[in-house]
Amino acid sequence: MKKFNFKVLVLFATVALLMSSCASIKKMKKEADQINWDVNPEVLEAHAGQVKVAVEGQIPEKYFVKKATLTVTPVVKYDGGEKAYPEIKLQGESITANNAVITFDEGGNFSVEGALPYEESMKMSELIVRMTAQKGASELDFDPIKIADGVIATSELVDKSGAPIVGIQKEANSTGKYDSTIDKFQRVVPDEFIADLHYLINSSYVRGEEVKADDVNQFQSYTKEANEDARKDLKNVEVSAYASPDGKLDWNDALSKKREATASGYLKKQLDKLGVDKDVSTKYTAEDWEGFKELMQESSIQDKELILRVLSMYSDPEVREKEIRNLSEAFTAVADEILPELRRAKFIASIDMIGKTDEELLAAAENNPSSLNQAELLEAAELTDDLAKKKAFYKSFVKQFKNDWRGYNNLGMVQVMEDDYNAAADNFAKADQLDNNNPIVQNNLGVIALKSDDINKAKELFSAASGTAPQVDYNMGIVSITRAEYDKAVQYFGECVKPNAALAKILAGDNNGALKALEANESDDSMVDYLKAVVGARTAKENLVVESLAAAVEKEPSLKAEAKKDLEFAKYFDNPKFKEVVE
Repeated sequence: MKKFNFKVLVLFATVALLMSSCASIKKMKKEADQINWDVNPEVLEAHAGQVKVAVEGQIPEKYFVKKATLTVTPVVKYDGGEKAYPEIKLQGESITANNAVITFDEGGNFSVEGALPYEESMKMSELIVRMTAQKGASELDFDPIKIADGVIATSELVDKSGAPIVGIQKEANSTGKYDSTIDKFQRVVPDEFIADLHYLINSSYVRGEEVKADDVNQFQSYTKEANEDARKDLKNVEVSAYASPDGKLDWNDALSKKREATASGYLKKQLDKLGVDKDVSTKYTAEDWEGFKELMQESSIQDKELILRVLSMYSDPEVREKEIRNLSEAFTAVADEILPELRRAKFIASIDMIGKTDEELLAAAENNPSSLNQAELLEAAELTDDLAKKKAFYKSFVKQFKNDWRGYNNLGMVQVMEDDYNAAADNFAKADQLDNNNPIVQNNLGVIALKSDDINKAKELFSAASGTAPQVDYNMGIVSITRAEYDKAVQYFGECVKPNAALAKILAGDNNGALKALEANESDDSMVDYLKAVVGARTAKENLVVESLAAAVEKEPSLKAEAKKDLEFAKYFDNPKFKEVVE
């Protein structure tokens, strides 16, 4: 009998099985080009700092080995490295694992999607799929297949330099919003002085004791000084005469008219003596019900609320007087305390107080800042575009007015303009300590957070400052771009024509609107021209691409290197005119 070596037979069978397994997945590798790929987007794009992709594969019939497993991994490959998206495992119909099943007879579809953090080095990259097939103990890596280009990173052109707000006001107005007219420097400040010349009941005679009263003397001094001081403009001198609201209306009308004549006659003589050459305007009021109401509200007279109710209920003066007289006890107090004060002529001098000229403010801020008050020193800083001077003025402000948040806030604002964000952050923090939750300071703290890429914190701070100033909307527009909320960004930017506003329109698909904004921008910012070139590429306007890019690189030569790898211009990479600009 012939003897068989069973070990040799087992080894032979194992090798034969392995060769059979390997042969079947080798066929899959060889025919891998029969797999169809759909990629969305067709060219990878960066949005909100992420590169998202959805890959669909269609495997043909008679391709997938029944006992095979195929691992598919989309990968972004770039110079110096690669990043892999989540993989998907596919299995033949004879495999019992829990993966997507692809049948041999019919083939099948599969999809995989994911997101990767964007890196600058991904700008010139490609999306490939790596596949590894396995059958039994055999494993085989397929050749990588390129399925897309990447990455268009136009959203990364957003400038995260937010807009700070200067602090020129001190406190919120009645609506709760910060009003720039409060505590702001005013070149011309209106002022007035009022004195009362009192009369006895039913008399229009100007008494000597009244013209010697303190307020009448002060009125004359005030008027004389305003007339002589070059920084004061005496606008108007007025006499307004009244009768108290008791007695007959006809009598009171005639009486108040006489008081108008005697008071104005006296005042005109006094102004002549003082050398004040100013016409005196005059008027009279028969019964001073407004004055009566004011004095009643300030008084402690019993039944005053009842008397005030009478005023609101009746408009006829005679009915009013009758109803008040019916309150006999109260009327006695009114006759003693209120009515005598209403038998008068009011002297009113109105003046404009003229502040320092721009030249005087700047000179004082540079040479003697301690001579200026808060409003004047802040105004001096607003008058110059020289950042060094602004900084010096705000440092003087901080030194003189240590408890005023505006000095630290505004110093921080200048430091932002100088790109010194660390120093700015310290000063904004000091301003916040002095006036916690001040919306202007909240906005400026948001500018720091935005520059530090803390987008969530920036949004929180800008939201707290909502409605304060246009800068807040601009900053929220930047936040919206970084979050890929492009339509919202367009709304926040409104009519703004800065590059960020145009970028938002480009990303939202409004190329015409973006171009209009860029053409309206008169700055020499190279990004204005670069974005025009992007619009040109997206709208297939070669001249706009080439001419705008040429203008951009002339202003900022480093943009040549950027344009060479910007897939916005992929269709122009071999264009001689484009190459001439970027080489």
